Amino acid sequence: MGIGNKKMCKVNVTSETGRLRAVLLHRPGVEIERMTPLNAAHALYSDILNKPIVDGEYANFCGVLERWADTYYVEEILEELLHDTGIKMQLVSDSLLLEGYDTPQASVLMQQLLDLDHVELAKALIEGFENPVWDRVSENRYLLKPLYNLFFTRDASSTVYDRVLVNSMSFDVRKRENLIYDAIFRHFFKVDTFNAMSWDHEARTEGGDVQIASKDLLCIGQGIRTNAKGIEYLAQTFAKERKHFNILVQELPLEPESFIHLDMVFTFLGQHECMAFEPMLKKNGLFAGKHTTLISIDNGKISYREVDNMVKGLHQLGWDIDPIIGGGNDPWNQLREQWHSGSNFFALGDGKVVGYRRNTHTIDALDKAGFAVLKAEDIVSGKVDMKSYDKFVAAFPGSELPRAGGGARCMTMPILRDE
Repeated sequence: MGIGNKKMCKVNVTSETGRLRAVLLHRPGVEIERMTPLNAAHALYSDILNKPIVDGEYANFCGVLERWADTYYVEEILEELLHDTGIKMQLVSDSLLLEGYDTPQASVLMQQLLDLDHVELAKALIEGFENPVWDRVSENRYLLKPLYNLFFTRDASSTVYDRVLVNSMSFDVRKRENLIYDAIFRHFFKVDTFNAMSWDHEARTEGGDVQIASKDLLCIGQGIRTNAKGIEYLAQTFAKERKHFNILVQELPLEPESFIHLDMVFTFLGQHECMAFEPMLKKNGLFAGKHTTLISIDNGKISYREVDNMVKGLHQLGWDIDPIIGGGNDPWNQLREQWHSGSNFFALGDGKVVGYRRNTHTIDALDKAGFAVLKAEDIVSGKVDMKSYDKFVAAFPGSELPRAGGGARCMTMPILRDE
C-alpha cells in the first residue's frame, strides 16, 4: 500500500534530533472553521482562528518539511484506508460509539456514513458530519463532531522506538483522533501500537509530553494531559523489556493552558543543546515546588529519585547538554514568548530546527548561540538551501497558528529518523 509514488518507510525513532527522514502531518482544514465563540473552549482553544491566514502560515511550515523529509498527510492515508470495507466499518462504528450514540441512532447514522465514498467519509471523520435537520439555532449542528485539533499530529500518537504509542487523550473532544491514528499505523505503516489505557483505564499520555531522548531515555511531562498512571505504565512496560532504562519526569503547572505539555517548556535542539523555559530550570514562579524525578530501571527493578531540574538530570545521566533560554533574559519576555510556543521547536536533525519567527527574543538567543536564522519563505521558494548550513533555525511566520496553542513540535509526528 502506498500513496502515489511515495515510498513506504519503516517506523523508527530513537532520538529527538536524529536526521528526520519521514513525518506525519495534517493540514488544518475546514474543521477549524467549525468553531464558534460558544464551542471554542470545549474544543480546547482560547480563540477562533482565521483560516486563510492559517493556510499561508502552514504552507511555509510544511513547505520546509517537504524539502527535508518524506511527508505523509493524515487525510490522504485515511482516504486510502477507507477503500477497505473492514477498516471503514470499524472506524465508523468506533467513532459513533465514542460519540455516545445508542444502538437505534447509531445504526441509522452508520448507514449514512457508510454510504459515503472514501473521500467524503474521510472528510466527515475529520471535518464533522452535519445534521441534515439542524434547526440553525441549537448546538447539535454536527452529528459527528469536527476534530478541531487534528493538525497537532504530535499529541494523539507517538513513535517510541520501533512502535507507536497511541495516546490515551485526556479530553473527550480529542479521543476520536486515536481511532484514526491507530488505523493509520496498524494498517498503513504495519507497525505495532500500544496504549496506556489497556493497562489502566485512568492512565493518560499525550505526545507533547513524550520526548525520545535516546535509546535508553525518555523525557516525560506530568501535568493536566499526562498523569502519574500514564508514566507508571511506561515504566512498567520498559521494565519488562529493557535491562537498563531511564525516564526523566518534569512536573508541570496545571494552569494556565500554555503549560499543557513538556514541549511547551523544553525541547531538544541537538545532541548538546536544548531550548528551556528558565522558571522550569530555576524552579521559581509557576514552577515553584514542581518536582523533577528520575525513574531508573535496572534489571526489572524500578527506583525513583529527585533531581534538581531537567538539564541537571540529563547531566547526571552523562549528557553534555546546555540550555538556551526561551524568551531571552527578561522574565516578562520569557512569559510572553512561552505563551506563544516559544520553546516549542522541532528538530530536523542535530542543530537544525524549525520554530515560530514571532518569538523574536527566542530567535535572537538562537542567533547568539550560533544558529543561522533562515526565513521559511526563502527555503520554500528555493532562495535558501538549508542543507548547506551546519546549524540553523528555519523560522516561519505565525500570527494565527500560535493562537491554537502549539508550535512546530506539536504539529509534527516523526515516523523515521536516522539513529
